[in-house]
Amino acid sequence: MVDRRVYTVKPIGVIRTPFKEVRGVPIQASVAKDAEGVVEVYPEYVDGLKDLDVFSHIILIYYFHLIKEYSLLVKPYLDTDLRGLFSTRAPSRPNPIGLSVVRLMEVKDDILHVRDVDIVDGTPLLDIKPYIPEFDVRENVRIGWLEKRIHKLPQSKDDGRFIGR
Repeated sequence: MVDRRVYTVKPIGVIRTPFKEVRGVPIQASVAKDAEGVVEVYPEYVDGLKDLDVFSHIILIYYFHLIKEYSLLVKPYLDTDLRGLFSTRAPSRPNPIGLSVVRLMEVKDDILHVRDVDIVDGTPLLDIKPYIPEFDVRENVRIGWLEKRIHKLPQSKDDGRFIGR
């Protein structure tokens, strides 16, 4: 029997960035070079930050709180063709969860100072994980339809196409 219950998650903090609106946000952290932000971790989770400061990069898992609806076919940022949602990184999803690998600059009490952030200000934080290349990097990777379009990534920004759907 397949478990189809609804699950509840609650934020452990909030992400603060210079991006006050969706339009103009870099579409991936890898091209958000030096964009600075802070992650405010709620007091009841601060003990969980112990030993995080020795990592250079972390994975932020967050909730796309501005997304209202989704479609299973989307025009992703780097393409003009309709693609299956699950073959894209589009933020408009059945469970609008995002992840970004960011540089961790400093941990001070309940505040994480980060760089290379591609997240809109006020985004709810769901989890933090250390980035570990031996766990996260893969060899011989295929990137499907993006192969011919990945060169567009550095100049691509969010244009708001997934908000208010």
